[in-house]
Amino acid sequence: MRREEKKITDRNIVDSILYKSLVCRIALYDGEMPYIVPLSFGYDGKNLYLHSAKEGRKIDILKRNPKLCFEIDTDTEVLPAEKACLFAMRYRSVIGYGEAHFLEDIAEKIAAIRIIMSHYTDRDFNFTEDDVKNIAVIRVEIKQLTGKQSGFHHDI
Repeated sequence: MRREEKKITDRNIVDSILYKSLVCRIALYDGEMPYIVPLSFGYDGKNLYLHSAKEGRKIDILKRNPKLCFEIDTDTEVLPAEKACLFAMRYRSVIGYGEAHFLEDIAEKIAAIRIIMSHYTDRDFNFTEDDVKNIAVIRVEIKQLTGKQSGFHHDI
């Protein structure tokens, strides 16, 4: 990272960003052009979990190349200034690299969907095999994480 003073070195803060954020953007490469897509997600402290239709561009790309990059951000705010060049952004973000694994086992898919749902609500849901058999559920094995923040003190 070029701006070391913006690097978040505390893993607890990085995890708090992952737990707090609402959208995960995954970047994929299909051999010709990069492809970025925003998704809802879940995080268990070690892996990201995504769900999707079983067909589509991102699924096709991930089946050919399971390596991906992801970006998650939170606490974004424009910091206005008198001069245009002094405007700034306040944010906290995480960029990570990982490998996608398609879950096929029904129990694993249900457990992953529970993780995703718990990211957005305290409600408990029951899922059946029929609920999850026609969706793709993806576990992203996180290989590397980097946290960055701007406009904040490091003690949050």
